[in-house]
Amino acid sequence: MKKEMARRFARNRTPEKDRPSETGAKVVKIETVPASRNRLRFLLLLLAAAVAAACLAAQPTRPAAAADGHYYTSYIQRYPYDLEDNTVVGSARWHQVQPGETLLDIARRYGMGYNEVTLVYPRLDPWMPPKEKRLLIPALWVLPPTRHEQIVINVAELRLFYFDKKERTVQTYPLGIGDEGWETPLGTCTISEKRANPTWYIPKSLQEKYGRSTMPPGPENPLGEFFMKLSIGPYGIHGTHMPWGVGRLVSHGCIRLYPEHIRLLFPQVPLGTRLEIIYEPVKIGRSNGQIYVEAHPDVYKRFADYEAHARSLLEASPWRDQVDMDRYLLAVRLQNGVPTNVTRLDQKAEGTPLNIFLQQ
Repeated sequence: MKKEMARRFARNRTPEKDRPSETGAKVVKIETVPASRNRLRFLLLLLAAAVAAACLAAQPTRPAAAADGHYYTSYIQRYPYDLEDNTVVGSARWHQVQPGETLLDIARRYGMGYNEVTLVYPRLDPWMPPKEKRLLIPALWVLPPTRHEQIVINVAELRLFYFDKKERTVQTYPLGIGDEGWETPLGTCTISEKRANPTWYIPKSLQEKYGRSTMPPGPENPLGEFFMKLSIGPYGIHGTHMPWGVGRLVSHGCIRLYPEHIRLLFPQVPLGTRLEIIYEPVKIGRSNGQIYVEAHPDVYKRFADYEAHARSLLEASPWRDQVDMDRYLLAVRLQNGVPTNVTRLDQKAEGTPLNIFLQQ
């Protein structure tokens, strides 16, 4: 039993070679989970785990434990940006599927939502991807349009962007959003309240389902460990007791983050922070003089003519004359969420590893 536990800790920690790419990003190490096959070090590991559990309230950024005992390590990644010339952040990574891994595990390991991996690999069985298969993880994003450069939630791509206008850096995290009939509302608001270990005040429409009007903090509370209330209605940004819901339409309108991500974000966001909640499945950006488009499915079915919407966005873009229309429309039709270089060849566009997705 002890050997099996040691093996699981070793498999699910984040070693140096598997950390998120630091290309173009300031990375702050939060914590890792060490493992060893040596008995003495294993006992020390158990002791460290017990101390970490006892100090949970003082260490909100420790690795998140999934229901099956797996651990995930998070890092604050601050990507430099410029809304005029550098609006594509992050970098692609390669990952080799390990025995027992699902696409949910892989997505979470790289700080991505379930949707971001399955859009790229729609033909793979998400529960049993082929062992040893190499997957290209597109952990890069075109920044969404923003007026305030504080928090932007793009519902259409299920992702949050936290801008630091003073430092000119941005952090980004995947989300779970409202299901059909419970759509996450759009608009501009502020963070009006923050609570650790929150009680869930259950809406009247759900009280019969749960048989109660409130739910205390604990492992069954869908708000998780931290809750940031929005100034519009009963909605908020919070953690979750079901991490598999990140990258899906699962909530009753609230915005869910992985437990390890809400622990990073919660202490950074002050009361009064402005929040823009938008719905934009097509984003156009620029990096190193090249033009990129990132297209996502219209998850709430808000556009009668998706392609016409994409064309109108390009027409309004200051970079429209630099874009190859055929490549642009191909990326728009794929809707795989991957920033794709669509620069005209006479603009000397250089090929990128991500162009492989246009050949599938």
